[in-house]
Amino acid sequence: MLTPVATELKSESLQLLREYYHSPSATLRNRIVQLNYGLVRKEAHHWVNQCTESYDDLLQVGSMGLIRAIERFDVSKGHAFSSFAIPYIRGEIQHYLRDKGSPVRIPRRWQALQHQAANVTRELQVKLNRQPADTEVAEALQISVNEWQEIKLAYRNRAPLSLDAPMRDEDEGSTSLGDLVPDSQYQSFQLAQEDQIRLQQALIQLENRTREVLEFVFLHDLTQKETAERLGISAVTVSRRVKRGLKLLKKMMAGTVS
Repeated sequence: MLTPVATELKSESLQLLREYYHSPSATLRNRIVQLNYGLVRKEAHHWVNQCTESYDDLLQVGSMGLIRAIERFDVSKGHAFSSFAIPYIRGEIQHYLRDKGSPVRIPRRWQALQHQAANVTRELQVKLNRQPADTEVAEALQISVNEWQEIKLAYRNRAPLSLDAPMRDEDEGSTSLGDLVPDSQYQSFQLAQEDQIRLQQALIQLENRTREVLEFVFLHDLTQKETAERLGISAVTVSRRVKRGLKLLKKMMAGTVS
């Protein structure tokens, strides 16, 4: 339960976000950053124990993600800003770690749980005749769902994301984010600056909801199910928007769409 002070700060933040949505300014943005800086500190604290980067560096990088969230937050949709901002903050830090090639340290306890989870998952698949949910795996491991999701996230980000990592498509096999980049020499997620600019320019041209879906799935490493829950739409809709968005981006990156 929020304290009176926290409630007041949340209310002030929402009011400033409304003002910023209608009339953006650096002064408003900086004040919103100050009010929500705790989100950055929380994420930085989480990652500093899993990498070799300094806490101050992670704070600086996470702040960039917070600013991006402020600039893209739509108050009319009724979403909580903290829930909207965290994937941006987390994604900015993750990409920084990938670009730096900073190895992620996995706690020994999590290593043991991950090994145990592999056996538990197989047993549950046989028992349930389907892929077990996070809640079911966590219960079998006797840990919280949040901890299990943190373990999965840590392992997902242990190594740099390859541009060749596939995105499965039921109709057309698979595709990848790397297909958008014309030069095959780029083998890691660290795109050349000119390609980063081209990709950002192409994303901006997409319809808002399709752009949000692609950003959550590719840039913030959310699953399609998590993206659907975040945006309040169905997983089927997310899948369709990923497919359509990637097709449009390919055309834009190839210069065939104005």
